[in-house]
Amino acid sequence: MSTLSIIFVGFGNVGKALYKLLERKREILDEVYGFDYRIVGVATGRHGMALDPSGLPMDLLLEAMNSHGSIAEFHRGPEIKDVFDFIRLSNADVMFENSPVSYKDGQPAINHIRTALEFGMHAITANKGPVVHAHCELTDLAKQQGKRFMFESAVMDGAPIFSLFRGPLPAIELRGFTGILNSCTNLLIGLMEEEKTFDEAVAYAQSIGIAETDPSGDIDGWDAAIKVAALSSVVMGVPLKPADVEREGIRSITPQMILDARAAGERWKLVCTARRDGKGGIKASVKPQRVRPTSPLFSINGTSSFVQFETDVLPGLGIVEGDPSPDTTAYGLLADLINAVRGQ
Repeated sequence: MSTLSIIFVGFGNVGKALYKLLERKREILDEVYGFDYRIVGVATGRHGMALDPSGLPMDLLLEAMNSHGSIAEFHRGPEIKDVFDFIRLSNADVMFENSPVSYKDGQPAINHIRTALEFGMHAITANKGPVVHAHCELTDLAKQQGKRFMFESAVMDGAPIFSLFRGPLPAIELRGFTGILNSCTNLLIGLMEEEKTFDEAVAYAQSIGIAETDPSGDIDGWDAAIKVAALSSVVMGVPLKPADVEREGIRSITPQMILDARAAGERWKLVCTARRDGKGGIKASVKPQRVRPTSPLFSINGTSSFVQFETDVLPGLGIVEGDPSPDTTAYGLLADLINAVRGQ
C-alpha cells in the first residue's frame, strides 16, 4: 500500500469538506484502491500556510482557522515565501487547487497547477479558469510528467460530466448541449416566482452562502459562460473563452415578466447552449429564456443543475444534480484523486 502526500492550495468550504470526506473514505481507499494519504500542506489566503512532511494535525489546524487564527504555528521546515514556494517545498504527490476563479485569465490557478505538475504532482481542481484558459497546455504537461490534470468538479460539482466522455461513451459524436449550469441564478429566479423582489432574492441567496458578496459573476452570466466554455473546450474539443459565449444575465427579468410567463404556463430560466456550427466552430450562448412544461429545464428548481447532451446515437442524454453543496464538489475531487491513482 502506498501513502500519498497531499497539499491543498485554497482551503475554504470545499477543501474542508474534502478533508472530511477523505477521512470518512479512508478505509475504502485502503481496502479497495490500495492507498493511504497524509495531508502535508495547507495554503490559505487569510490564515497563512503550513507544511509538515510528517503530516499536519488537521483537527488542530481547523480549530485555528475556525477561531480566525493563523495556521503558521503548524509549519515545520524552511520559511515559505509564497504559494509557489509552498508547492515546490512540499514534495507532495497530489495538489488540490481550489483558489478563487478568474474568468478573465484563469490566474493564479494556472501557474499553481503548472508548478505542481512540473514538480511531479497530480493536479486536481474545481477551478474553471485553468480548464478554459489552459486545458491543452496543462493536459500536455501532465502527460509529459506522467501525471494527471483533473477537474471533474469544475462543472456541476460531483456529477460525472467530463469523465463521462473520457471512457463510457467511446466513438460518440457530441453535437451540442443545453442546460442550467448556474445554481445561484436558478435559485434567484425561483425566489422571484415566489414574489420576492430581485434585491430581496439576492440578499437571501447571500445570507445562505449561495451568492457572493459581489454576485455579479452569477447574475451577469459570467459563471454560466465559463462553464459553457469549459464544456465546449473539453468534451466538444473546440476551445472557447467566456468572451466567445453570447451572454446575458438575469438583471432584465422583471416581476411582470415572471407573471406573464406564469400566465402562459411557462417559467424563466438562464439557459446555457452550445451547438456545432457546421464550420468547425461552436455557437454558444447564455441567456434568459421562457421554457414550457415539456422542456426538461422546466422542473429544475432551487440550486439544482441540469445538462442534456445531444449526440449522434443518444439524442437526449441528460444529467440532473439536485441541490449541490460543498460535499458534492468534494466528491468530484475525490473521484479525480482515485482515477488519477488508477491512471484513468
